[in-house]
Amino acid sequence: MIRCLAIDDEPLALKQLVAYIQKVPFLELAAQCQSALEARTFLENDTVEAIFCDINMPDLNGMDFVKSLASPPLVVFTTAYSEYAVEGFRVNAVDYLLKPFGLQEFQRAANRLKERIEGTPLTSNLIPQPSNDTLFLKTDYRIVNVNIPDIRYVEAMSEYLKVWLDSQPKPIVTFLSMKKMEERLPNYFMRIHRSYIVNLTKIQEVNKNRVVMDEHTYLPVGDLYKEAFQQYLNSKFLTR
Repeated sequence: MIRCLAIDDEPLALKQLVAYIQKVPFLELAAQCQSALEARTFLENDTVEAIFCDINMPDLNGMDFVKSLASPPLVVFTTAYSEYAVEGFRVNAVDYLLKPFGLQEFQRAANRLKERIEGTPLTSNLIPQPSNDTLFLKTDYRIVNVNIPDIRYVEAMSEYLKVWLDSQPKPIVTFLSMKKMEERLPNYFMRIHRSYIVNLTKIQEVNKNRVVMDEHTYLPVGDLYKEAFQQYLNSKFLTR
């Protein structure tokens, strides 16, 4: 059983959250709190393995509350505001539930908690592909069709990836491993760092140990990837 704590300042939202927890066989509700301050007091005297926590709360919001914990449990954030998603990923959240969410979405987040705790393989967010030039990615509660040549680079962020495209200013954030993405992308993509895969056709310049994608984007070349990247450059380099 996974002992968990439910936190939400809205009574109806907290009631629903508790009801969902009670419907999942491997979750055990340790306590329910209507504020982050109340939750902090509880955690001073008890421990849990996971927290389901609202972000927008008075006095102390959920994001700052989790950051303040010396040894935070695994966390699933809940909120009505989608702009918090990327920030939630930065504090290593297991999942992010956008209100209003149903039991199916909650079960998915609970399964990810279980996977993280038990160390079982993560479910892939790659959908079966219709062609070699297209891939579908799950992001939030949507499935997005991505044109592979449109991808500029892929950035790792804990267990999530940010997929940066030429066609839009904001990245697609998806729950996926670098290994899975690297296996799916064609050979004009190369991993140059543990946190970056680049579209080789989009590189504007190579400056020492950095790849320049544009005037604002400089990506490092990691030591483990320098040799392979240099071999690629040598194969394309023109001499007299």
